[in-house]
Amino acid sequence: MYAYIKGTVEHIDIDSFIIDNNGIGYRLLTSTNVTSKIKLHENITAYTYLSVREDDMTLFGFLSNEEVSVFKLLISVSGIGPKGALAIMSQLTLDELRMAVISEDFKAISKANGIGPKTAQRAIIELKDKFKLEDIFAGNEMSDDLSDGSNDDIITEAAMALTSLGYSNVEALRAIKKIDGADKMTVEELLSASLKKLI
Repeated sequence: MYAYIKGTVEHIDIDSFIIDNNGIGYRLLTSTNVTSKIKLHENITAYTYLSVREDDMTLFGFLSNEEVSVFKLLISVSGIGPKGALAIMSQLTLDELRMAVISEDFKAISKANGIGPKTAQRAIIELKDKFKLEDIFAGNEMSDDLSDGSNDDIITEAAMALTSLGYSNVEALRAIKKIDGADKMTVEELLSASLKKLI
């Protein structure tokens, strides 16, 4: 029904915000990752998802269509409703969620409020074929190299080395994504730079 709403942010809570569009205030439920990025009186475009139940209509808002798509994927998982999906998206960024699913790191997902290990494992089973490693680095300087696979092995080897040292896959991803010029590094250089971010 609603694809997006353009307007001014009039109020921000931990898990929701109100956007004013032509004098009408829309309350949108969202993740803390979203509320931490928006500012009062800022003009934004909120991409939305309308949940309709017998006794309730709830509008969810995000900062990109990509977030809406991931939200829809999460609520399609048996046992994960809208609140659970927002809890996961508050705990993990989109890339961290993709990495957790691809690497079957159910512990990272189960850290979200109200998400137990069994539900996290179910999410991994149902979503694993929906995410690709190259999607994790889309939009940054590594994406071009990953698209032709030339740097995929280096990043994978560095991530595996970090996990063998006891770091989780999500922690490894966070460290690697913080490295400027990672697409031009060897495995050893990337590993060394990543460890500095983790210490």
